[in-house]
Amino acid sequence: MGYVKPEAVVDQMIQAGAYKASLSAKDLLIRGFLAGALLGYAVTVAFSAIAQSDMRIVGSLVFPLGFVMIVLLGLELVTGNFALIPLAVMERRTTFGRMLYNWTWVYIGHLIGTFFYGFLFYVAATKMGAVPEPVVGKMIAKVAEENTLGYAKLGFVNGWTVAFVKAMLCNWMVTLGAVMALVSQHVIGKIAAMWLPILTFFALGFEHAVVNMFLMPTGMLFGANITLYDWWLWNQIPVTLGNLVAGFTFTGLALYPTHRKREEAKPAEVIEEAA
Repeated sequence: MGYVKPEAVVDQMIQAGAYKASLSAKDLLIRGFLAGALLGYAVTVAFSAIAQSDMRIVGSLVFPLGFVMIVLLGLELVTGNFALIPLAVMERRTTFGRMLYNWTWVYIGHLIGTFFYGFLFYVAATKMGAVPEPVVGKMIAKVAEENTLGYAKLGFVNGWTVAFVKAMLCNWMVTLGAVMALVSQHVIGKIAAMWLPILTFFALGFEHAVVNMFLMPTGMLFGANITLYDWWLWNQIPVTLGNLVAGFTFTGLALYPTHRKREEAKPAEVIEEAA
């Protein structure tokens, strides 16, 4: 389906990183907002599938729909940008400051978008709190507690280490999903390629910073016994850092040196013959 070779994919990663770094704050906020809301949709669809089937793998099969919509609509996902924009910096196609500018505004957009969708979902699911919490709401609250208080019980060092490592394993797959979208020139090929790594991370229960922006505050709306302090200290901060490290090192920095095409100087005799 219009397969693109890895060397060309890395070139596209650099071009994409440079383009994303050039966007205005307005564009980054809007695209980050929409991406956060779409991931919230994906989580609730996946949890609904798990509740109906009692099998996590079923939810994992449908969860990638959110990521697919984000990529095909050209929106901004900060976890994917952790892999793409540093390559543009390395190639001097943008600056370190523009990279941080992108990450900051997109992150803020995600926070607004995930909370906005989470609040609307709570209103719709509980009829403004007039009916008992639905099964999906209880699942969200349970996961919010497990992914914060569960790490707190391990202590600071062990809790942060586990959250950080699970975040690294997650964004290794998520950034591969962003890259896999570039291996095909056709929509169906892009969707199929993206689906695989995103399914993998969700099925294994790893930690994604933007997904957690939806899970934690929405979980609190549904009665999770956690605070903003618990959310940020035990989850959001270590998970964001783990996502960043893995995105840059395991995907961007790993693919760059082995697939980056370089112009090689011709031997002297070849140059003379050409002349």
